[in-house]
Amino acid sequence: MSTPAIKALKETLHCHITVLVSTMGAAVVPEIPEIDDAIICDVPWVQTSNVALPSQFHELVQQLKERRFDAAVIFTVYSQNPMPSILLAYLAEIPLRLAYCRENPYHLLTHWIPDEEPYSFIRHQVLRDVEMVTRIGCIVKDRQLSIRVREGLWPLVWNKLQSIGIDPEQPWIILHPEVSEQKRKYAVADWIAAGRKILVQKDYQLLITGKSNETEATAIAAGIGGKCFAAAGLFSLQELIVLIAHAPLLVSVNTSTVHIAAAVHTPVLVLYALTNPQHTPWCVSNEVLYFDVPTNLQSKNEVVRYVYQSFSREELPLATPMRIAETVSSMLAMRRASSGSLE
Repeated sequence: MSTPAIKALKETLHCHITVLVSTMGAAVVPEIPEIDDAIICDVPWVQTSNVALPSQFHELVQQLKERRFDAAVIFTVYSQNPMPSILLAYLAEIPLRLAYCRENPYHLLTHWIPDEEPYSFIRHQVLRDVEMVTRIGCIVKDRQLSIRVREGLWPLVWNKLQSIGIDPEQPWIILHPEVSEQKRKYAVADWIAAGRKILVQKDYQLLITGKSNETEATAIAAGIGGKCFAAAGLFSLQELIVLIAHAPLLVSVNTSTVHIAAAVHTPVLVLYALTNPQHTPWCVSNEVLYFDVPTNLQSKNEVVRYVYQSFSREELPLATPMRIAETVSSMLAMRRASSGSLE
């Protein structure tokens, strides 16, 4: 979701873009054309299973200092504390340091934007990011998400689909249940109920994707039955991007697949946990259905709790299996009407 802002930085300043990312985030770096380089470090203030040791953190500061960067632009969601990253940029002696910050950073930032979200308003993450870089004179010409589609991989993806029993020439859609956080998990039983209702309404093929949770994907596929196939772990990230680009529709929880779909202009139905409302699909045909977060999984972050308590649940369309099936049917009908085909 930061790619439009990164693109504006690159096009306006004609600069070399290096991103500091976690091991998990590094996987997508080669697929974003605007990024030139990456420094990988699992810093202790982000969710990760491989936290850098204090000695590695000191090495990171030295590495950043030696690279002599001209500017540090710190992208955050409103519930994140930017101060650790701000301090990192300060210790690395990076001369321009730009970030949103709720607290007064004094000399830690050269360009401070007081963070008014979420108490005064809430913007989509794309808008939050692009509006930040305009503060240093960047011109935003393109607000579309950016990702590289390696179309040459489609024959390989096609063969993999056939290997599990899918006929790529017949209508098919993707169901993506995998999440990185359990609070955004949609219940397996409800996935199964929704899938069955989809198959009752239309003669589709359903493809269950995921990175690694093969057991869950297999259980969902078996529970749905019919023309439903498990493919967790079958596709690399590059292949998954191509797969989504060719799909008539993606049904997913709110995770990275949603933003891949937006970047490749594939319609998407999101089963959206009541967490951060900034991350709905951007500039793509979409529908959003909501479900609640179990009490034991709700965030202890005061900012997140403030937003969570402000949701008007009576006004939100709920992600019931029947509503999912009905929305899938209507979205595919609209796609057929506009393109004349589901292929």
